[in-house]
Order: sequence, then structure tokens, then C-alpha cells
Amino acid sequence: MPVVLGSAGEPLAIRDRGCVFPGCDRPPGWCDGHHIVHWADGGPTDLANLALLCNHHHKAIHEGGWTMARAPDGTLTFTPPDRTPLHATRLAS
Repeated sequence: MPVVLGSAGEPLAIRDRGCVFPGCDRPPGWCDGHHIVHWADGGPTDLANLALLCNHHHKAIHEGGWTMARAPDGTLTFTPPDRTPLHATRLAS
């Protein structure tokens, strides 16, 4: 079934359904789009390079030493500062 969208980031909200950090249940309205590869490092602003993160988990990525990566199949992997991968989750592309 087709989805009719406006201009307020709906594709990201529909795909991610809220913060994508493992175990987080914050809804899309409490989240911001995060560039997986930072835009300053050449990361594009497109759905493949964006994911919703709540403020707490966005800070964990930017300031807390966590990293996040998306595999070609859409799987997201979150790695804490100690480099032991926490969790991988697959999102629709």
C-alpha cells in the first residue's frame, strides 16, 4: 500500500518508529535524525545514512564514545566505548 507523506521527516519516522537504540522506546516526536556517517565527513542526508535517536542516545553517540554503523542489509550495530558490540537490529531499507 502506498504511503502519502508530507515534508516533516515522515519516511524516517515510519521506518524507524522511534529511537533505534536497542531497548529504547522513545517515539519519533522525541527523536532527531542522526547522520550515521557525519555530514561533515561527507555523509549524505538520505534515508540510508539517517536513523532516529532520542536526545539521550544521540549524546551517547556524539559525546559518549559509542559508535553506530549500518550494514548493506540495513542492520544497525551499536558499539560502546569498550568496543564490544551491544546489539544489531535490522531495519527496512
